[in-house]
Amino acid sequence: MTAGFDGWPRSAFDVLLQLEGEPSAEVRRACRREREELVRRPMIGLLNAVADADPEYEDFAVWGYGDVLLDAWQRQRAIVRLARNLELGVRFDLDGLEVGLAWWYAPSTQIERYRAATADPGSGPQLVAILRNLERHGFAITGDQLKRPLRGHPTDHPRADLLRHRSLIASRPLGCEDWLHTPAAANQVLTTFHQLRPLARWLVKHVS
Repeated sequence: MTAGFDGWPRSAFDVLLQLEGEPSAEVRRACRREREELVRRPMIGLLNAVADADPEYEDFAVWGYGDVLLDAWQRQRAIVRLARNLELGVRFDLDGLEVGLAWWYAPSTQIERYRAATADPGSGPQLVAILRNLERHGFAITGDQLKRPLRGHPTDHPRADLLRHRSLIASRPLGCEDWLHTPAAANQVLTTFHQLRPLARWLVKHVS
């Protein structure tokens, strides 16, 4: 499963440290080749290894050097597209790896479907159970929310907080243990993707 992926070398952190803050154009040019080789290429290898293990994760993208925002030179990001406005994310930085699932930047039609499914007495409790299970496994549940209760629903609705969401994100840091520097990092990401699969399938069925 992990052929071609050996984890991140420890020297990858040295490169990221050089890009701290808002590095000058000169510093960025000097670090470009090393960052590509030591930071970005391992991310590509990791996503290829995960896709080899499960074809559901084949549609992925790894941000290139020119795509990095000015405040994110120390973070290497990648996504796996699951459906419209629904993606798995992987981030590598000085804290190690973080993995998450995000439904965001959704059009109004998707938001309406999400709220209808959340209010439904069948699919709504299913979502609550999925999110509670993720929280028990260390995931943080966040997302953009309305500041006030949603109109058309009672303020004491059992899922009032979830109804206010306009996006839904579940994320968990995996840390910076020794496995990060070995092929086992792909197993860690694959396991976390599988933990997020019930939420992904709920969103695909009811929202996307």
